[in-house]
Amino acid sequence: MEKPRIIELLKRDMEDEHGAIIQYLGHAYAIGEGEVACEIEAIAREEMRHLDWLAEAITDLGGELSFKRGMMDMTGKTVSEWMQANVGLENGAIAQYREHIKLIDNLKIKRLLERILSDEESHQGDFKHFVEKTLREKMTDKRGNITDTNTENLSWGIKHEYTVIIQYLLQSYATKNEETRKELQDQAVNEMQHMGWLSEKMIDKKGRPHLEHDKFEKTLEHNTMLKADIELEHKVADKYEQSAAQSTEGDVKELFRKLAAHERYHAEIFKDLLE
Repeated sequence: MEKPRIIELLKRDMEDEHGAIIQYLGHAYAIGEGEVACEIEAIAREEMRHLDWLAEAITDLGGELSFKRGMMDMTGKTVSEWMQANVGLENGAIAQYREHIKLIDNLKIKRLLERILSDEESHQGDFKHFVEKTLREKMTDKRGNITDTNTENLSWGIKHEYTVIIQYLLQSYATKNEETRKELQDQAVNEMQHMGWLSEKMIDKKGRPHLEHDKFEKTLEHNTMLKADIELEHKVADKYEQSAAQSTEGDVKELFRKLAAHERYHAEIFKDLLE
């Protein structure tokens, strides 16, 4: 198979991994704290690892990465129905990976897809178990519809964090500086943690997390992208400090202040990477 065709197939896989990550995180946040939510978040992290592997494979082949969000199924009125939708998503992923393994004759890529496939088959079994478990335990949607200053600021933060996760990952795959690559990936992981904290706090405040991202910076020249990242981190820290000042609730204030401190730390890390 020609290299461009392999890249095309891997990009489709990467997009669908992106969709799976967001679908699973959305479900995990919506059902609140507990064993099932933690296990679903762990599955989402494994899908994130798949996305990372696929991105590296595409980059090694000289392809351009795609951070489009692929197939998702957010239907279902009950938590058990959500889990059934997740089974369906895994069924689709399994079928697609099996097809791509048959089509691709590059042995290194085939091994990678076979490795990912083994995870997807495990995830399928996990979600089948969750269908029964969530039904048996009568788990419910913990989201509310409160809209106030706190939830608006939390929503802004979720959107920002999702956006910079993509931005930093894109930059990490593009840079040839290994130290910069590592730091960008580390910060992307930290931003994902932030998105989780914000989403969980949104649930606590009876709000409704919306996992959507904004436009992200696509400049990839080393120093130019880092300077843009530094500027962004300071702006976001300012916004979080403003959000803390606007809140009258101690736990919300504490979260925003912690996030602001983290963002300023990220800016200093990026300053150290400037050449």
